Amino acid sequence: MSTTSLISMVVLALLLFWAVGAYNRLVRLKNIIANAFGQIDVQLKRRYDLIPNLVDAAKKYLLHERETLEAVIAARNQAFAASDAARSRPTRAPEVLALAAAEQALGGSLERLFAVAEAYPELKADATIREISEELTTTENKFAFARQAYNDSVLNYNNAQAQFPTLLIARLFGFAASAMLEATNHAAERQAVRTHI
Repeated sequence: MSTTSLISMVVLALLLFWAVGAYNRLVRLKNIIANAFGQIDVQLKRRYDLIPNLVDAAKKYLLHERETLEAVIAARNQAFAASDAARSRPTRAPEVLALAAAEQALGGSLERLFAVAEAYPELKADATIREISEELTTTENKFAFARQAYNDSVLNYNNAQAQFPTLLIARLFGFAASAMLEATNHAAERQAVRTHI
């Protein structure tokens, strides 16, 4: 065997070893994103479970605000459906962006419900409403931490799949960039959601 053939085989072996390592790193980073989304999913499920309880407890006080209550439930159902789609593909940008939009709509409808509730002193004094409101606040805080961990994982993955020479492997095997789960799109949405009635 000639020296040239030996050098060629060593270079080819090194390239193959690097390609396998790059591929495995991208797979590991995608799995980290899926795990981080699992933590988000736990908080979203808790939130989706609390919202119907809040609406049911508020119904007896907000008889004239049926549209507001129905809007909250409709937004909750849309967010729940978007969450199901994102759960099955937590690294795909379209599903994550749809979830972010649905969550923003849900946050807006909850904010309207809390604004309407301000006009009803007996609602603000209800112990069940206060308890659910506190649980929602706790869940929102946990969701914010889970979203940050998810976004950090997405950043690491997106950096890895976009950097040369790993991007060659990413393109060859279809590792597309993932989307971050942003909390807001514009300044008005950056205001804190008031969950205490």
